[in-house]
Amino acid sequence: MLVVAHPDDECYAFGGALSLAADRGIETYVVCLTDGQAATNRGDAASAQELGAMRRAEFAASCKVLGVTHNELLDYQDGRLEFANFPQAAGRIVERIRRFKPDVVLTFGSDGGPNIHADHMMVSMFTTAAFHWAGRPNRYPDLAQPFQPRRLFTVTSSFEIPDRQPPMPSPWTVSLDITTAQERKAEAFRQHLSQAPLMESTKELFEKFGQQEFYTLLASESSQPARHMTDLFEGL
Repeated sequence: MLVVAHPDDECYAFGGALSLAADRGIETYVVCLTDGQAATNRGDAASAQELGAMRRAEFAASCKVLGVTHNELLDYQDGRLEFANFPQAAGRIVERIRRFKPDVVLTFGSDGGPNIHADHMMVSMFTTAAFHWAGRPNRYPDLAQPFQPRRLFTVTSSFEIPDRQPPMPSPWTVSLDITTAQERKAEAFRQHLSQAPLMESTKELFEKFGQQEFYTLLASESSQPARHMTDLFEGL
C-alpha cells in the first residue's frame, strides 16, 4: 500500500517499486490525498476544477501503466495538507489499511522529498501514525478490525534538485534495482500530460539516477539492527 499527496507522486517517486511488485503478482493499492489543483503546471485547464479532473484521469492512467491493482484519490486540498485535521486524516488511512491489510506500507520521508514539499511531509506523518495506529484496538475502534502491517518504508533520495534548497534525507536501507521497470516508470509519468514541463526539467536527473530507488525501513514487526536490503519484501 502506497500513500502519496499528489497525482504523479506515485510514478515520479515510487514507480519502480510499484512496477516490480506487479511483476511478482503482488496486489497493490495507491491512495492519493489530493487531486493536484495547486500545481504550477496546469496544461490547458481553464480552472482549478478542470485541472483537478484532468489530474484525476492522469493518475488513473499512470496507475494502469504501473500495474496498480487498486487506486483511490481523496478530497484534500492541494498545498494545504499542513492545515488538515491530523486525527481525521490519519484515521482515513487507518481505515484503508485495515480494509486492504497490506504487508508493506510505503510513503514519503519526513524531509518532503527532493523538492521538500510540505504536502509530502504531512502525508509522511499521517501515514506513519496510521501504520502504528491501525494495529491498536484502542485507536479508531469503530473503523473495522485492527490490522498491523509488517513493514513501513519511506522513500529517500541519492540526489538533490539543482537550484533548490537541499533536503535532509534519511539514510537508505534499501536500494532497489528498477532497471527492468525504468521504461514503465517513464511511461507512467508521461500519462501526466499536464505536468509535461516537470518531466522535461527533470529528464536529465532521471537519466543519471533513475536506475535505482532508495527506501528507508522506518518500522518493522520485530526489533533488529539496521541492515541493507535489495527487496522490500525480503523474507515475507
